[in-house]
Amino acid sequence: MSIDLKHVKPYGDTLNDGAVQLSFSLPIKADERGKEAAKRLVEKMGFDDVSVVQTSDLGEGFGFFIVYGKSQHDIDAQNIVVPKVDGKVYGFKEINQRIEEKLQRKIVIVGACTGSDAHTVGIDAIMNMKGYNFHYGLERYPQVDALNMGSQVPNEVLIKKAMEINADAILVSQIVTAKESHIHNLTEFIELAESYGIRENKLLIVGGPRIDHKLALELGFDAGFGSGTYANNVASYVLEELLKRQ
Repeated sequence: MSIDLKHVKPYGDTLNDGAVQLSFSLPIKADERGKEAAKRLVEKMGFDDVSVVQTSDLGEGFGFFIVYGKSQHDIDAQNIVVPKVDGKVYGFKEINQRIEEKLQRKIVIVGACTGSDAHTVGIDAIMNMKGYNFHYGLERYPQVDALNMGSQVPNEVLIKKAMEINADAILVSQIVTAKESHIHNLTEFIELAESYGIRENKLLIVGGPRIDHKLALELGFDAGFGSGTYANNVASYVLEELLKRQ
């Protein structure tokens, strides 16, 4: 099958049929009136052939709606360029071997879930010895000194700890993103890093489900890692950056 990447559209049943699925909540009960409101709202967004396929009552006059529609728009996917973390990704044994032979000292990394965010699933997946999905965490790496400070760590506390232990890299995990709270918190982190004079001599890395490399660079970080990242992705990046700066 030949795909025209200059005119890419979403599809459901057949290629380029424009079918999309939307889900959202409304301050309207999920009854016939609510379904009609959801349908009209999606039509106003510019979608055709709109149908409400599922509803749920959220109580107190609120409803949740799943809606199908069709879009007539397409995009030129051939000319999309997305910043990404470059460089080879090594395995566990190769990373430790390269650190020992090339860097000739251990790498020091400190990480935390900062601000009011109480979720540790992200930072634990990268830092904890057991790791995640058959990938060891950084604590398991014999050539890495990894310190996981957990959750709800103030940005300033993380920065001061990084300075205290002379960390090569600081990992910031952000899971909660309601009302762009992660943007505000990460902006504060960079401002503090600059005020403490560590912006140029430490690798600042951020990760989370709504994080990508482009956003990380825009905020002032050196790298950003999203969903599907493992410890060896982070370790490979840190190692190669330190070798470049050596």
